[in-house]
Amino acid sequence: MENYYQTSTDFILLGLFPSSRFGKFFFILIFLIFLIALFGNLFMILLIFLDTHLHTPMYFLLSQLSFIDLNYISTIVPKMAYNFLFADKSISFIGCGIQSFFFLTLGGAETLLLTFMAYDRYVAICFPLHYPIKISRKVCMLMIIGSWIMGSINSCAHTTYAFRIPYCKSRAINHFFCDVPAMLTLACMDTWIYEYTVFMSTIFFLLLPFIGIACSYGRVLFAVYHMHSTKGRKKAYSTCSTHLTVVTFYYMPFAYTYLRPRSFRTPTEDKTLAVFYTILTPMLNPVIYSLRNKEVIGALRRLIHRFCSVKLSTNILA
Repeated sequence: MENYYQTSTDFILLGLFPSSRFGKFFFILIFLIFLIALFGNLFMILLIFLDTHLHTPMYFLLSQLSFIDLNYISTIVPKMAYNFLFADKSISFIGCGIQSFFFLTLGGAETLLLTFMAYDRYVAICFPLHYPIKISRKVCMLMIIGSWIMGSINSCAHTTYAFRIPYCKSRAINHFFCDVPAMLTLACMDTWIYEYTVFMSTIFFLLLPFIGIACSYGRVLFAVYHMHSTKGRKKAYSTCSTHLTVVTFYYMPFAYTYLRPRSFRTPTEDKTLAVFYTILTPMLNPVIYSLRNKEVIGALRRLIHRFCSVKLSTNILA
């Protein structure tokens, strides 16, 4: 491996792709996933905005999830693609800080938003008569604002501290983005106190929300099991299984990465797991929610029908 020492304030991102034909293949694959995520999340946001049948708290939260995923993958992949295409692995100190800040903000906001979405399903299925009161538009706005504020505060604290640490070793970050734990290996001071704060943040933003989601769906599955309506049971199972699939793909690799001590981690394993929560999950979310959700499919059919009707009317008038 090349040695990159501190000759400037820039960092070097060693990247994800190997310098071979496989590297080009993986780059094309990742770029295609990026395009699917980009258009898929834009499609979900526009569909929910245009179809009045989807103007409900659940889909309002889902549109926010798509917005977060859209920005999440855009924070990582464009810079990674630029570095690979132009063989320039450098990223400025400020650029690294900005990328790290947005990654942590969006990641924290998404974990909390997924928890609120689980609570939304819990209230809708277990307390359907109280749903309009407990999950009003005002409550949804508070959930979303709270997610962004908590994510931003956590991100600001970690980014500020990480970029005040003196880096006197190699400037090469063995990752494809400015991940704070990967940067700590370059510090020339003992960072165990900061690593402990990372561990506590991981418990607060990943472990506790995951436990909350698990408890919510435990109650939901219990309620669904006792439902008399077969149609209602199938709809509830479909909605819950969709959300649980999204949660599993996002939380598991994220938690496994950040809850382990540094001595048990390897750069290759960290980068592989990071692909799941930074690249694959933003692509899978709109695909899962569209293909496994009859209401979204119905909204798409209505939109296509409306578009065809307008086009037909225009042709007749012409």
